[in-house]
Amino acid sequence: MRDKAFSRNNLMIFRKSFSVIWLALIMLSCDLVPKPIDVVDITIAEIQESILSRKTTCRMIVQTYLDRISAYDESTINAITVTNPNALSRADEIDFLVQQGEELGSLFCAPLLIKDNFDTHDLPTTGGSIALLNNYPPDDAFMVQKIREAHGIVLAKTNMAEWAFSARQTVSSSYDTTANAYDLDRVPAGSSGGTASGVAASLGVAGLGSDTGNSIRGPSSHLALVGIRSTIGLTSRDGVIPLSFDRDIAGPMATSVEDAARIFNVVAGYDPADPYTEAGRGRKQADYTDFLKIDGLQGARIAIIPDMVYAEDADTAVVRLFEKAVSDLRTLGAEVIDSLDFDLQKQLDRENMSCRRFRYDMYQYLSSLGEDAPIQDVLEVLESGEYASYTQNSLRSYESQPKDIHPAQDEPACPDYLENESRQAYLSALVDAMDADQINAVIYPTWRNPPAHLDKGNEEYKGDNSQLVAPATGMPAITVPMGFTYGRLPSGLQMVARPYDEGLLFKYAYAYEQETRHRKPPDGFPPL
Repeated sequence: MRDKAFSRNNLMIFRKSFSVIWLALIMLSCDLVPKPIDVVDITIAEIQESILSRKTTCRMIVQTYLDRISAYDESTINAITVTNPNALSRADEIDFLVQQGEELGSLFCAPLLIKDNFDTHDLPTTGGSIALLNNYPPDDAFMVQKIREAHGIVLAKTNMAEWAFSARQTVSSSYDTTANAYDLDRVPAGSSGGTASGVAASLGVAGLGSDTGNSIRGPSSHLALVGIRSTIGLTSRDGVIPLSFDRDIAGPMATSVEDAARIFNVVAGYDPADPYTEAGRGRKQADYTDFLKIDGLQGARIAIIPDMVYAEDADTAVVRLFEKAVSDLRTLGAEVIDSLDFDLQKQLDRENMSCRRFRYDMYQYLSSLGEDAPIQDVLEVLESGEYASYTQNSLRSYESQPKDIHPAQDEPACPDYLENESRQAYLSALVDAMDADQINAVIYPTWRNPPAHLDKGNEEYKGDNSQLVAPATGMPAITVPMGFTYGRLPSGLQMVARPYDEGLLFKYAYAYEQETRHRKPPDGFPPL
């Protein structure tokens, strides 16, 4: 009897083993075994669908991006400063949550590139300065924390212009020079050029940049990306190394409007550590992806600011792209007014529009690092010699500025944004002009010129429209690809709306993007 029972048990074991093997063979034949996928210009939604359908795993996604960084970055664009040694273990944690059927955050397994001025507790944050090369902040920046909570992955940090001083190019004393992924002889603009070139070359699915005057929208335009600068007060700058706190904004840079909106959902909102967000409390929309509609431009009233298009230094190839963009907007149902009744130069000539507060703001930031701060005053770098040569004059210009007196209490006084009469008057004048013609948004090329050559970054710097409206007024602005000049050089269309109208900007940009499909990845970074 025992022999018969033993035989039956062996038969059952054999049948089970055979079933497992047979199932595995079926899965192999049906292509159900997870495997790496092509991540070039993939979206967050496509990554997540591939993971949930078991086509791939989060670990495979992250490893593919790490392999791309290893294969392409150092020898070409130099966008990445450091990769996260914990990225794969974080991916494993997310794969476990998927297997267990646990609730997942909205950015689960989105490998993101983070500009090197965002605090990350586990990676150095240098602000582009060799003086902060070993700066490990005690905690994450607000936006980085929110991304991790949403199960996004901090994949790597990206190079930037030192102290964010340059809108022209992305050169740091900590990690050297970043090139434009579309043309390695060209600049990616500054200061978020590392994030821009890295995302454009699919070294991460999307990224974060910061924008004091240009640095989200300018590099996004030069790299065929979508970049949004929010209303001042809707997003927190806590944990972001400042350039000018009353103008600084942080936010997403992505290959699509949808991905930018997905990330914006997570990183926007009130933060008690940033006093400016008190004004924006309760103004965040529940879900900015609700605005993504193909017919979103139907009935829109949009106006051109001609001085930002037809200036003497404007490149005719960019102007032609812009005029085609205007035609496309009209085809999509928008009424485009050729000229807004608004004196731009009069507003730019107002006094006291910009505070020289870098040393003070840096003193506040360095104090937040506690006893482990590498320096106590940013001007210490002048004594140490730890700075790029192009920053010396800018650093010395702050020597007369007190490090511990708020600009509003200094002489001459320079008040914060909400109390700055000149900036508020500029904002009111532009909104009044839009109200008079029932205009929803104004448009212009993000740059009037193609990217400058790397070796002529200063000499060829011109046509930077991003500096002229949004930073001073505090209004939100988005840039979206509008095509290529000279065959391979990206150009962007910028839209500006009333404060807290980010949803409208996503709506218009999405409708335009979906119709025109100008975004295409750069050559030289194919799937591995």
